Amino acid sequence: MTCGFIPSKGLKKLFQVRGHFYDVLVGGERVPCRSVLEIVRVTPARMSPQAVPDAIVVMMNPGSSKPLSSVPQQVDHTQHSWGRKKLVLAKPDTTQYQIMRVMHFCRWNYVRVLNLSDLRDASSTSFVRKYRHLEQEHEYTKHSIFSSARAGELSRHLQRSNGAPIISAWGTSPQLAPLIRRCARKIREHGELIGLPHHEGADRYLHPLPHKQNDKRAWVDAMVDRIRDLR
Repeated sequence: MTCGFIPSKGLKKLFQVRGHFYDVLVGGERVPCRSVLEIVRVTPARMSPQAVPDAIVVMMNPGSSKPLSSVPQQVDHTQHSWGRKKLVLAKPDTTQYQIMRVMHFCRWNYVRVLNLSDLRDASSTSFVRKYRHLEQEHEYTKHSIFSSARAGELSRHLQRSNGAPIISAWGTSPQLAPLIRRCARKIREHGELIGLPHHEGADRYLHPLPHKQNDKRAWVDAMVDRIRDLR
C-alpha cells in the first residue's frame, strides 16, 4: 500500500526523541556514544512509567545524534556501568523521521531504538574504522549493547508489549558482518527479527534512509505492509 509522505515539520509536532548519551574513555581517547533512543508520541504527553515499546528497531549506529542541551555522562571503559539511565531530549535526524512515519501509519506511541554499536559517528566509513580499532587494538567490545558483558542491559531494553516486533534496519554493508552476527544471535534469544531483507547475504536488511526520495517512501510503505502482515 502507499502510505503518503509526512514532512519532517509535521513529524516534529507528533513525536519527540530522547536518549542516553555518554562518553567512554578508551586508551586515553574520549569516544562519544549513545546507548538507547526512545521515540514517543507527544500526545498522550504523559506515559506511564510502566509503559513498554510498541516495537524495537535495531539500526547501525547513532550517527550524528546528539542531546539538545545536556552534557553526556562520562564512563570509564573498565567499568561501563550505570544505574538508572537518564534520558534527555535529543535532536531528531532524518533516519528517525523514517521511523516516525512508520509509527504514525502503524498507530504506535512508543518505539525504542538500539544500535549494533553505540559509537556516534555520522560517517559510515569512519564508524567502521573506529569500531574495528576499538575491538582489535583495545579488545573493547562493550561499545555494543550486544556484547556478552551487557547481556542484562540488553534484556531490559528488549522488554516490549505482547506481539511487538523487533525490526532489523541496520543496512547491508558487509563491513558490519561481525556486529550483525553478534546482534542476530542475541536478538533471536528474545524473539524473531523482521525487516526488509536484502538479496545479498543473510541478516542484511535495508536501511530506512536510502539515497533516493522515492526509495525512502518505498521503504516506509514496505515496512508498514510487513508489520501489518504480522497482525
